[in-house]
Amino acid sequence: MINKYSNVPLYSQLKNIIIEKIESGEYPPDTKIPSEQDFCELYNISRPTVRQAISELTNNGYLYKEKGKGTFVSKPKSSITTKRYTGFTDSILDNEITNERDIISIEKITNRDFKKLDEVFSIANNQVVDFAKISYKSKNGEDIISLNTSYIPMNLFPDIIEDVKSKKPSYDMLRGKYPLLPAKTKSTLEIIYTEQYEAQYLMVQPGQALFMVSNIIFSKSGQVVEFVISKYRADKCKLLFENTK
Repeated sequence: MINKYSNVPLYSQLKNIIIEKIESGEYPPDTKIPSEQDFCELYNISRPTVRQAISELTNNGYLYKEKGKGTFVSKPKSSITTKRYTGFTDSILDNEITNERDIISIEKITNRDFKKLDEVFSIANNQVVDFAKISYKSKNGEDIISLNTSYIPMNLFPDIIEDVKSKKPSYDMLRGKYPLLPAKTKSTLEIIYTEQYEAQYLMVQPGQALFMVSNIIFSKSGQVVEFVISKYRADKCKLLFENTK
């Protein structure tokens, strides 16, 4: 119950009550929670107090709103287990599940369009290299959890654009190219905030926090064959760390 004499703010107490009901299964995923007025009457608190609790739970991914229908419980977050995360999860060259990719765009660019490619692929000054830039969304069921952009050098994979458009599996793309088979990754993790153009694809408001994982994928011969930037919805994903001594 709400303790009006506690040092804990009333909205925070209500948040904890709702979280407990979600975690206990009393409020199952995709079910509608009580209205603001219901909470006001149930706990004898003001509407601004309820509204702040609901707003923070929505921003944190516990709840979601449907216009004209009410507020509902979100599905559990997808887990990214760092011990098992290989860096190939969102790779074009090493991922056979082509049907789960929701392609947004495929285009040909050069390293001069994105200077980061010079550093990643160790491109010499004044050298121009063509890349396939492939942008796509990843889902967990019906939920969009990440926006991904893959950069693949076309001197190594001249047919990559047509291969991706035709949903060719990676083992066909790499057939006869043993030295170029993905074998190792180098990953970095940052916290960023959603920009306007990304918000429409991730179905969030601009400024919402994202996990950005950048993966440099190396071949068996040690050559960089792909660079992937994946932006995960922080309200839909969680990172799990497991270490042993």
